[in-house]
Amino acid sequence: MDNYEPKLPEKSKFLVTGGAGFIGSNLIERILGAGHEAVALDNFSTGREENIREFIGNKNFLLMEGDIQNIEDCRKACKNVDYVLHQAALGSVPRSIEKPGDTNDSNITGTLNMLIAARDSNVKRFVYASSSSVYGDSQQLPKREDKTGRPLSPYAISKVTGELYGRNFFDLFGLPTIGLRYFNVFGKKQSCYSAYAAVIPKFIGKLLKGERPVINGDGEQSRDFTYVENVVDANLAACAAEREAFGEVFNIGNGERISINGLYSKIAELLHIDLDPIYGPERCGDVKHSNADISKAKSILKYWPAYNFNEGLKLCISWYINNL
Repeated sequence: MDNYEPKLPEKSKFLVTGGAGFIGSNLIERILGAGHEAVALDNFSTGREENIREFIGNKNFLLMEGDIQNIEDCRKACKNVDYVLHQAALGSVPRSIEKPGDTNDSNITGTLNMLIAARDSNVKRFVYASSSSVYGDSQQLPKREDKTGRPLSPYAISKVTGELYGRNFFDLFGLPTIGLRYFNVFGKKQSCYSAYAAVIPKFIGKLLKGERPVINGDGEQSRDFTYVENVVDANLAACAAEREAFGEVFNIGNGERISINGLYSKIAELLHIDLDPIYGPERCGDVKHSNADISKAKSILKYWPAYNFNEGLKLCISWYINNL
């Protein structure tokens, strides 16, 4: 598939927070491939060195080991940067329930630090990762940006707060902020074996080891799974967006959904493995159904998913087979 390439000045300089993470490292790969400069800021609490090993030695790449909870690290990283792509966060709803303080410190204090540093460095855009978790207990499908519900986890609260700060920094200081509400991103470099691994890599990792994965609840909950290259497209499109996008948030998904049972069946079929899953209890803080209305992103960001779910899943499985 062809990726959308927005019109950006030649040799722009990007800061990617969480650059050693799953999404961050995919962003850096595209940025460097387009001839731009990339700075990765990461404290390696969840990011992995192997995700960025291929960039070491590239004259356009700089790794800064630092923490977004340290304002001076944020200021240093933002120096002479054109675009900030703020991906750093402690993900996972279950982790936020177990450790709400850690989630608050990273996702709220860290985001505020980055906004302050970006404002003081006069960056051209501050694009930040939000989440479909902000829709909480809203029953509306598909999810529209102007109709959110009550957050169901500390992680969701942290992302809601990040959006409020993003809007506020545009209103008060004129910082061009744009929030992207990611819907269940998956793809290469996503960890299979973390205790908080996402469902697609968890299923693939278990099946490749000949083990039966656990499905939480009855498996009829549904998600809008979004291939990581679509998310990379959205971030770069936001960097080129006009003023009408500033201070706004946008759903970044495929606009289609599949049940967890359906997902498991597809993965097992593509791997040619016949193992029944194990059904466990429902997880606290999970929403039942998630599906993105992406019409706003299409209209304003010119975001169109280059990869549908089936295409992304085949590429994803191929990568795991070749790299695990």
